Amino acid sequence: MNHNMNRKILHIDMDAFFASVEQNDNPELKGKPVVVGSESSRGVIAAASYEARRYGVRSAMPSATAKRLCPGLVFMKHRMSRYKEVSSIIFNIFHNYTPLVEALSVDEAFLDVSAFASDFKSAISIAYQIKKDIMEQTSLTCTAGVAVNKFLAKLASDINKPDGIYTVYPSDIERFIANLPIERFFGVGKVTAEKMHRYGIHTGADLRNAELSFLYRNFGKAGEFFYDIARGIDNREVEPGRVRKSVGAELTFAKDLTTDFEIIAELYKLEKELWLRIEKHGTTGRTVTVKAKFDDFSQVTRSNTLSRLVDSFAVLHDETTKLREQMNFKRRGVRLLGVTISNLEDEHFADEQLKIWE
Repeated sequence: MNHNMNRKILHIDMDAFFASVEQNDNPELKGKPVVVGSESSRGVIAAASYEARRYGVRSAMPSATAKRLCPGLVFMKHRMSRYKEVSSIIFNIFHNYTPLVEALSVDEAFLDVSAFASDFKSAISIAYQIKKDIMEQTSLTCTAGVAVNKFLAKLASDINKPDGIYTVYPSDIERFIANLPIERFFGVGKVTAEKMHRYGIHTGADLRNAELSFLYRNFGKAGEFFYDIARGIDNREVEPGRVRKSVGAELTFAKDLTTDFEIIAELYKLEKELWLRIEKHGTTGRTVTVKAKFDDFSQVTRSNTLSRLVDSFAVLHDETTKLREQMNFKRRGVRLLGVTISNLEDEHFADEQLKIWE
């Protein structure tokens, strides 16, 4: 079983962060459906306020679709320097409570408060205090999950959004996991979920009943991970100051791609997904890499390093297109495509803070 039942891990997630900052800085937008992103025909939504989400608008959606769903939608250009400014206030607050802060993006982090919380009651009180500090210093809300590990804390923080808190007590772990749909599990994407459904695995309880040998046979190394998380076991540490080396998006297809049109269309979707991640992480880089894996499991990658940063979706798209044209896709089915930006100009705000604790 898990040996880390004494840990107290918080997952703090800002509520609709970019959109909330815009509403905060422009009081006339309060209560209105606001999105951050470009209104152009090729635009994509980077963030949506809760008012916009009620219409079904969400991040990663094409702007044209969002406008159809919500005719009164207010578009705001994204201001990464402003979001970083607010983010650094939030991360300063985190570091007032523990040196063990792992940034996942500009608006989300894991905190290990085990050394400062003797029991769950005090861990919950730290979470409430952090929420209060963030509200006082930025007027923004966040949602917190409290649990014994990262996997459970992340799931917990999704439950009472926005502006909520949810605790998974050690005694509740089995019941909490048993009722969860498999799609909610970290590491279970759409394709994996469909495969699990074919084997009759729909909930955490179903996953828990699956033998380790069965999971390993059908899902490879990930099968071991699924076996553990179905039991609430996740021994990953909170890693402060973890520096990202790259940001990428890739997809293994349920059916091999065989035409140029399919390859171009799927790459374009991956570029959109990657650009959203770049905006969310608040960092970009100079090197673009395209990867393809074929039906015979051979793999080809092509990279290009620019003299300047990839500072717009248009630059990313141009570079990806050039790299794709250098690759030989002829007569082979494509089972995986990926696009990555590396060589990052990462201003890792968490690193600055750690010096206080050295």
